[in-house]
Amino acid sequence: MIGGPGGLIGGVCVKFGDGVNTDVIMPGRYLVSIDPAELAEHVFEPLGAPTRDRVRASKVIVAGRNFGCGSAREQAASGLVGAGIVAVVATSFARTFFRNAINTGLLAITAPEAAQAAQDGDEVLVDVSAGTVSAGGRRFSFPPYPDSLLQILEAGGLIPYIARQIRAAEAG
Repeated sequence: MIGGPGGLIGGVCVKFGDGVNTDVIMPGRYLVSIDPAELAEHVFEPLGAPTRDRVRASKVIVAGRNFGCGSAREQAASGLVGAGIVAVVATSFARTFFRNAINTGLLAITAPEAAQAAQDGDEVLVDVSAGTVSAGGRRFSFPPYPDSLLQILEAGGLIPYIARQIRAAEAG
Protein backbone atom coordinates (compact mmCIF):
# COMPACT_ATOMS: atom_id res chain seq x y z
CA MET A 1 0.00 0.00 0.00
CA ILE A 2 0.99 3.63 -0.37
CA GLY A 3 3.02 5.00 2.51
CA GLY A 4 5.49 4.08 5.15
CA PRO A 5 4.96 2.14 8.37
CA GLY A 6 1.26 1.66 8.98
CA GLY A 7 0.43 3.09 5.56
CA LEU A 8 1.11 6.65 6.71
CA ILE A 9 2.52 9.34 4.44
CA GLY A 10 3.53 12.76 5.60
CA GLY A 11 5.69 14.92 7.75
CA VAL A 12 6.21 18.58 8.49
CA CYS A 13 4.08 20.83 6.30
CA VAL A 14 4.42 24.20 4.66
CA LYS A 15 1.10 25.98 4.45
CA PHE A 16 -0.06 28.23 1.63
CA GLY A 17 -3.32 30.06 1.01
CA ASP A 18 -5.78 29.97 -1.88
CA GLY A 19 -4.99 30.09 -5.60
CA VAL A 20 -1.40 28.81 -5.60
CA ASN A 21 -0.58 29.08 -9.29
CA THR A 22 1.60 26.69 -11.29
CA ASP A 23 3.59 29.74 -12.46
CA VAL A 24 4.62 30.24 -8.81
CA ILE A 25 5.22 26.53 -8.19
CA MET A 26 7.39 26.17 -11.33
CA PRO A 27 8.33 29.28 -13.34
CA GLY A 28 7.95 28.95 -17.10
CA ARG A 29 11.62 29.43 -17.92
CA TYR A 30 12.38 25.99 -16.43
CA LEU A 31 9.87 24.05 -18.53
CA VAL A 32 12.63 22.83 -20.83
CA SER A 33 13.50 20.20 -18.22
CA ILE A 34 11.61 17.06 -17.25
CA ASP A 35 14.11 15.96 -14.58
CA PRO A 36 12.41 16.13 -11.15
CA ALA A 37 15.72 16.71 -9.35
CA GLU A 38 16.58 19.64 -11.61
CA LEU A 39 13.07 21.05 -11.35
CA ALA A 40 13.22 20.77 -7.55
CA GLU A 41 15.88 23.48 -7.53
CA HIS A 42 13.28 25.97 -8.76
CA VAL A 43 10.02 25.12 -6.92
CA PHE A 44 8.43 28.27 -5.52
CA GLU A 45 11.41 30.30 -6.75
CA PRO A 46 9.30 33.47 -7.21
CA LEU A 47 8.58 33.43 -3.45
CA GLY A 48 12.27 33.63 -2.57
CA ALA A 49 14.93 31.34 -1.18
CA PRO A 50 13.50 31.05 2.36
CA THR A 51 10.18 29.66 1.06
CA ARG A 52 11.91 27.42 -1.46
CA ASP A 53 14.23 26.05 1.23
CA ARG A 54 11.34 25.42 3.64
CA VAL A 55 9.44 23.48 0.96
CA ARG A 56 12.51 21.38 0.19
CA ALA A 57 12.89 20.58 3.92
CA SER A 58 9.23 19.55 4.23
CA LYS A 59 7.25 16.52 3.13
CA VAL A 60 3.74 17.95 2.82
CA ILE A 61 2.18 21.07 1.37
CA VAL A 62 -1.12 22.26 2.80
CA ALA A 63 -3.11 24.84 0.87
CA GLY A 64 -6.49 26.44 0.42
CA ARG A 65 -8.73 26.47 -2.63
CA ASN A 66 -7.69 25.83 -6.21
CA PHE A 67 -4.11 24.65 -5.62
CA GLY A 68 -2.26 24.32 -8.93
CA CYS A 69 -4.41 26.73 -10.92
CA GLY A 70 -2.98 28.44 -13.99
CA SER A 71 -0.92 26.87 -16.73
CA ALA A 72 -1.22 23.13 -17.31
CA ARG A 73 2.41 22.30 -16.64
CA GLU A 74 3.40 18.82 -15.53
CA GLN A 75 6.68 20.19 -14.25
CA ALA A 76 4.90 21.81 -11.28
CA ALA A 77 3.98 18.39 -9.88
CA SER A 78 7.28 16.82 -10.97
CA GLY A 79 9.26 19.58 -9.27
CA LEU A 80 7.38 19.01 -6.02
CA VAL A 81 8.15 15.28 -6.20
CA GLY A 82 11.80 16.06 -6.89
CA ALA A 83 11.84 18.40 -3.88
CA GLY A 84 10.71 15.54 -1.63
CA ILE A 85 7.06 16.49 -1.27
CA VAL A 86 5.02 13.31 -0.76
CA ALA A 87 1.54 14.83 -0.48
CA VAL A 88 -0.44 17.99 -1.04
CA VAL A 89 -3.50 18.43 1.16
CA ALA A 90 -5.77 21.21 -0.04
CA THR A 91 -9.29 22.54 0.13
CA SER A 92 -9.50 21.96 -3.65
CA PHE A 93 -7.28 21.46 -6.69
CA ALA A 94 -7.27 22.71 -10.24
CA ARG A 95 -8.36 19.67 -12.26
CA THR A 96 -5.29 19.56 -14.48
CA PHE A 97 -2.89 19.86 -11.54
CA PHE A 98 -4.73 17.07 -9.69
CA ARG A 99 -4.30 14.71 -12.64
CA ASN A 100 -0.68 15.77 -13.20
CA ALA A 101 -0.01 15.03 -9.52
CA ILE A 102 -1.42 11.52 -9.81
CA ASN A 103 0.48 10.92 -13.05
CA THR A 104 3.76 11.83 -11.32
CA GLY A 105 2.99 9.78 -8.19
CA LEU A 106 2.24 12.78 -5.96
CA LEU A 107 -0.61 12.25 -3.55
CA ALA A 108 -3.18 15.06 -3.87
CA ILE A 109 -5.76 14.96 -1.08
CA THR A 110 -8.89 17.09 -1.06
CA ALA A 111 -9.63 17.61 2.64
CA PRO A 112 -10.94 21.12 3.36
CA GLU A 113 -11.23 20.69 7.13
CA ALA A 114 -7.71 19.28 7.43
CA ALA A 115 -6.33 22.09 5.27
CA GLN A 116 -7.98 24.62 7.54
CA ALA A 117 -6.83 22.92 10.77
CA ALA A 118 -3.19 22.50 9.81
CA GLN A 119 -0.78 25.25 10.77
CA ASP A 120 2.49 26.00 9.06
CA GLY A 121 5.13 23.66 10.48
CA ASP A 122 2.64 21.07 11.81
CA GLU A 123 3.11 17.40 11.19
CA VAL A 124 0.47 16.25 8.71
CA LEU A 125 -0.07 12.53 8.16
CA VAL A 126 -2.18 10.91 5.46
CA ASP A 127 -3.53 7.38 5.76
CA VAL A 128 -4.74 6.52 2.28
CA SER A 129 -6.18 3.14 3.23
CA ALA A 130 -8.23 4.66 6.09
CA GLY A 131 -9.06 7.79 4.12
CA THR A 132 -7.88 10.16 6.83
CA VAL A 133 -5.60 13.14 7.30
CA SER A 134 -4.22 13.96 10.74
CA ALA A 135 -3.51 17.66 11.15
CA GLY A 136 -3.65 20.12 13.99
CA GLY A 137 -4.09 17.32 16.52
CA ARG A 138 -7.28 16.07 14.84
CA ARG A 139 -8.21 13.46 12.25
CA PHE A 140 -10.27 14.28 9.15
CA SER A 141 -11.80 12.07 6.46
CA PHE A 142 -11.37 12.52 2.72
CA PRO A 143 -13.13 10.90 -0.24
CA PRO A 144 -11.49 7.62 -1.25
CA TYR A 145 -9.46 7.36 -4.41
CA PRO A 146 -10.86 5.08 -7.12
CA ASP A 147 -8.88 1.84 -7.50
CA SER A 148 -7.58 2.97 -10.92
CA LEU A 149 -5.90 6.04 -9.41
CA LEU A 150 -4.61 4.09 -6.41
CA GLN A 151 -2.89 1.66 -8.76
CA ILE A 152 -1.17 4.55 -10.56
CA LEU A 153 -0.06 6.08 -7.26
CA GLU A 154 1.17 2.74 -5.91
CA ALA A 155 3.25 2.26 -9.05
CA GLY A 156 4.87 5.68 -8.55
CA GLY A 157 3.03 7.42 -11.40
CA LEU A 158 1.49 6.77 -14.78
CA ILE A 159 4.65 5.80 -16.68
CA PRO A 160 5.76 3.19 -14.10
CA TYR A 161 2.16 1.92 -14.00
CA ILE A 162 2.04 1.45 -17.78
CA ALA A 163 5.49 -0.18 -17.75
CA ARG A 164 4.23 -2.61 -15.10
CA GLN A 165 1.17 -3.42 -17.22
CA ILE A 166 3.33 -4.07 -20.29
CA ARG A 167 5.68 -6.37 -18.35
CA ALA A 168 2.70 -8.29 -16.95
CA ALA A 169 1.19 -8.70 -20.42
CA GLU A 170 4.49 -9.91 -21.85
CA ALA A 171 5.01 -12.38 -19.00
CA GLY A 172 1.48 -13.73 -19.06
